[in-house]
Amino acid sequence: MKTLLRTMSFALFCTPFAMAQTSNVTLPQDKGPAKIDVSAYPAEMQAGYKLFVAKCSKCHTIARPINTMMTKAEWERYVKRMMHKPNSGISDKQGKDIFEFLVYDQTNRKDKEPKSFFPALTDEAIDKLKQQQ
Repeated sequence: MKTLLRTMSFALFCTPFAMAQTSNVTLPQDKGPAKIDVSAYPAEMQAGYKLFVAKCSKCHTIARPINTMMTKAEWERYVKRMMHKPNSGISDKQGKDIFEFLVYDQTNRKDKEPKSFFPALTDEAIDKLKQQQ
């Protein structure tokens, strides 16, 4: 009985960590830096960054969106899509805050040096990468 309880406790403890990143494909963006120095960003954008890291790291690397170039419309589509993923836990308000952070970061960091970042991949390109792995 003690062994069973210990096993169940271990499984419950480890499950969130094992499920932390559920993406089954590695994109070129995943290999880039996995954090941003947001100390010079306005306070609301710093809060948006913390929310972005907490929510978005559940399903894929944080490096992926950090190293991806998208237009405002693409970020909007992408965030809405992620909000509807099972177990994303992203509310409408949180989705709005994450979107605003991503657009701010795109405009104030990425657009200044676009050649340093990868363009967003189409769903078809991602499917091709999945087939290669």
